[in-house]
Amino acid sequence: MNRTDGGDRTDVRVDVLVVGAGPAGLALAARLARAGAGRVEVLEREQDPGGMPRHLHHGGFGRPPLPWLRGPEYARRSVRAALAAGAALRTGVTATGWAGPLCLETTGPAGLQRITARAVVLATGARERPRSARLVPGSRPQGVLTTGELFQAVHAYGLPVGRRAVVVGAEPVARHAAATLRQAGTDVVAMVTEHPRAPAVPGIPLLTATTVGELRGRGRPTGMVIHHRDGRMGLLACDTVVFTGDWIPDHELARRGGVPLDPGTRGPCVDASFRTAAPGVFAVGNALHGIERAASAAAEGAAAAAPVLAHLAGAPWPEHGPPLQVRAPLVWVTPNRITGVARRPLLLRSAQAVTAPVVAVTQDGRPLWRRRLPLPASPSRSLHLPPHWTARVDPTGGPVVVTLA
Repeated sequence: MNRTDGGDRTDVRVDVLVVGAGPAGLALAARLARAGAGRVEVLEREQDPGGMPRHLHHGGFGRPPLPWLRGPEYARRSVRAALAAGAALRTGVTATGWAGPLCLETTGPAGLQRITARAVVLATGARERPRSARLVPGSRPQGVLTTGELFQAVHAYGLPVGRRAVVVGAEPVARHAAATLRQAGTDVVAMVTEHPRAPAVPGIPLLTATTVGELRGRGRPTGMVIHHRDGRMGLLACDTVVFTGDWIPDHELARRGGVPLDPGTRGPCVDASFRTAAPGVFAVGNALHGIERAASAAAEGAAAAAPVLAHLAGAPWPEHGPPLQVRAPLVWVTPNRITGVARRPLLLRSAQAVTAPVVAVTQDGRPLWRRRLPLPASPSRSLHLPPHWTARVDPTGGPVVVTLA
């Protein structure tokens, strides 16, 4: 139901408001609409829905990964599925703030609106931190890009990039950035990472245990000063620099609404049912933990449908529950609090590579679970923890601590 107040703002009421039309938001909207959740509306601030996959032209999207399915087609399929299920999708709409616990103020083609929902889902995704946020000194010349800017320049606009590029990073997204540069006719002179080990891209020098000291040049880069961990310095001649890998949740809307953030993920703090500490507000996908594969984000969105439906049916909002905390070299875990038995694996990320990681979980000094994981820990890949040990958590006890050895 829509009505106009005394000013120029329109008041709108929906059952579920999903903020963000990336893989997680679209998968959730499709599942909710098919289940008869009422009016499910998805807002997207970009002009085109689909999230980051729109700009990723490599194959391997879907679940299971399909070598021939590229990002743009995957995004189109996700949009079609949500619309076919009956969800409403509006693009070019920005949520500017909160007018109440479950009420968002927005601006878009329809003008100013105040949207009140029975449930709000934050599916705002992740964003890259630019060069300035990484505290790399130098002027602000052209040719210094984030991964997203590179993908848009090459794939969306067909713009020339440069002749000699350095990629700062060596995680999967950095390798896709290198492939995109090569596709654009740019010579990738090096990939630089602070980590001691990383997989190399054939034909591209990989400099490990190396950090960026300074960018040289005005108008456009002429070189990059690098520092090796052993004290050596060097200068890489280049006219293009692509910073990759430093993804953080796009948490501005959550922060404006007073939704508590987890210090490790820097995204909304949630339980295993994607419920935040604000009753009626959920969060899913890369808004929770930074960059994960599109299929993983979509799976989280689909899994959140059941708790959202339960909330719409009148299920009580749980007490906060014990927080989940990690110790170095771990940097984050999600979910971040325990309010009951988890049904899905927990995600865990390490700042260091560990060949045969042993994960232990304790509460108040009491061991809850311990096991050697089958895959090595990597700063660019999440570990999956089985959820069954959450049944042994004391809901009135202290923090649950996860360690890695």
